[in-house]
Amino acid sequence: MLKLSITAAASLAMLSAAVAADLPRSQPPPPQPVLGKAPIGKFPVGKTPIGKAPTAPGPIITKG
Repeated sequence: MLKLSITAAASLAMLSAAVAADLPRSQPPPPQPVLGKAPIGKFPVGKTPIGKAPTAPGPIITKG
């Protein structure tokens, strides 16, 4: 009888722990961005691949 009681108590404890793990918890809101300042390291200077830099468009040739 004692063995059955211990097994039932352990099963109930595991079940309640599993149910508690599934309960939703509120998350804190994400931090607001600072206005007027670019984040450090996020400015795209020098991020183009080598040899793929944008070039000026060619001259416009008109016939006439």
